[in-house]
Amino acid sequence: MNSHQAEKSLLILVGSPRRDGNSAALGAAALRGAETAGVRASLLFLDDYIHGFLPDLRRAPAPTDRYAELFLEHFLPADGMLLCTPIWWYGMSAQAKAFFDRSFAHYAGAGPEPERVKARMAGKRLGLAVASEETYPGAALGIVHQVQEYARYTHSDFIGYVHGAGNLRGEIAADPRRPLDAAAALGAEFFARKYSDYRIETPRARNVWDEPAGAGAD
Repeated sequence: MNSHQAEKSLLILVGSPRRDGNSAALGAAALRGAETAGVRASLLFLDDYIHGFLPDLRRAPAPTDRYAELFLEHFLPADGMLLCTPIWWYGMSAQAKAFFDRSFAHYAGAGPEPERVKARMAGKRLGLAVASEETYPGAALGIVHQVQEYARYTHSDFIGYVHGAGNLRGEIAADPRRPLDAAAALGAEFFARKYSDYRIETPRARNVWDEPAGAGAD
């Protein structure tokens, strides 16, 4: 067990209402991988917590559902979050989008509480697992871009994504690209996987990977 990973907590969010669907299968595979690696991980379904969208907060209160519990008690304390979503109309599910949208109610405005929330939103590790009927790799790119931009906005690290194909429930297991294995590996390596995103001023070595022991020896 990696002691560094054992200190970290991973929240896996499933944005599909199907408990036995392909997005859930990706999440379950990631959970197994994380637990095998000694990572403290939990898996939640967004529709258990989110029953409405972000209203005009100047005119109406936020919906009376469990979103505040999800965001404040599960997401903010986590060191990393893996979003598992189906591709619906070439974007993430409405439940997944609402997760990001509804956060505005907790960090908007001035004062100590919004500042505390913003500080705890920042600096996480983020991952993505998507399921689609199409094998076309470009189908996932809109969601990839959105999560990437959220990561940049919150000074977080977007460490990777998995894309698997399946339409029938559980069919993703038949994808020859083995997305369930990839999701398990992502969960296992969530806090160990190398992440780099250089700027022009970033100090860096010439090599990307650490040189293995004995490399270069005659």
